Amino acid sequence: MVTEKTRPRSGEPATPVGDMRPGDHLCLPYVNAEERHAVLTAFLNDGLRAGDALVYLVDGEPAGAAGRLRHGFGAALDDGRLTVLPTAGADLDTVLESALALGHPGVRIAGEACPSLRGWPGTERFAAFEDAVHRAVARPGSPAMALCQFDRRWFAAEHLREVERHHGGRAGADAVFDDGVLTIVPLFAPPGLRLSGAIDESTLPGLVEALRDAGDGSAHLCLDLSRLEFCDLDGLRTLIRANELSTVLDRQVILRSMPGCMELMMRVCGWDTAPGIVAEATA
Repeated sequence: MVTEKTRPRSGEPATPVGDMRPGDHLCLPYVNAEERHAVLTAFLNDGLRAGDALVYLVDGEPAGAAGRLRHGFGAALDDGRLTVLPTAGADLDTVLESALALGHPGVRIAGEACPSLRGWPGTERFAAFEDAVHRAVARPGSPAMALCQFDRRWFAAEHLREVERHHGGRAGADAVFDDGVLTIVPLFAPPGLRLSGAIDESTLPGLVEALRDAGDGSAHLCLDLSRLEFCDLDGLRTLIRANELSTVLDRQVILRSMPGCMELMMRVCGWDTAPGIVAEATA
């Protein structure tokens, strides 16, 4: 079981999946298929680039999961770099030993959870499986890491807390831009971007590129500004004109939790009535 020392505290930020390291046993309580695909694909592709063995554990029939993974990972399935196994009866220690014996420097385990088979969070079956994963992955010197996927729409709040209790934390999507001054992380429900840090002359090109690629054709784009510490006039102008960077006609841009200083700049410049822009709330 995850110990009190390693147990995550509620509200701690998610670890970018690209920052996962051997010994990590994290959960992905995804909000929709887009978030799951983004995080899982990054996790598996990072493993392939590192030469790691990939093990995909599924609660149920492995053939179905293998079929879904074939798009994008067909070559890895065919040559054995990616193996799909049922969770029932899986001996993780043997799986890890076999992968390392083939010369792989590490092992990445991805788990696909089905509560009807694994048991709901809080039950003995659920605890037994997650504790077994944790023992195999988090022991000292382990070359393995694990990402356990959970559709959060299945679970009540207390169940999600129990999920996190049996993991070392949550995994999330990698930033689409991060230069140490401004960090831009994708949002999935609603689709959009969360901006943290500062928008200035140095970070403006990264913001423009992120806005150009954001939204994936959605009619709405949410820009969460709650963690933004500074934004100059050119940065605010770029946010207001975000639609000019999109191929989506008449897209609505939602500026969420805009800092008060930005709201004042917006009113002074007369941009508070810009078409297609909604300032949702002030931080």
